[in-house]
Amino acid sequence: MPLITFVSHDGEAKEVHVESGTNLMQAAVDNGVDGILGECGGVCSCATCHCYIDDAWVAKVPAAEDLEKDMLDCVLEPKDSSRLSCQVEVSDELDGIVVHLPESQF
Repeated sequence: MPLITFVSHDGEAKEVHVESGTNLMQAAVDNGVDGILGECGGVCSCATCHCYIDDAWVAKVPAAEDLEKDMLDCVLEPKDSSRLSCQVEVSDELDGIVVHLPESQF
């Protein structure tokens, strides 16, 4: 099972193992990770699961589709590595991924 490390804005890290096919939002919610709300339930309509993919992993994550890009226009503190965690599916290739959480969601 792939390992994900969620890092809060203040540097606190939480490691979780999840099944491949789970999205980052569900992994965070299921494991009590603060900073990922997922109010819409993962249907890409609220942006409360905004996160930053660590620079070392950005190229390994599939690109955002147009709907996600439109929703990212609504987030506070956007960066080039911003993603909606509900749209990033965990795979074996993403084992070890590091995901940073924006201060605005705490």
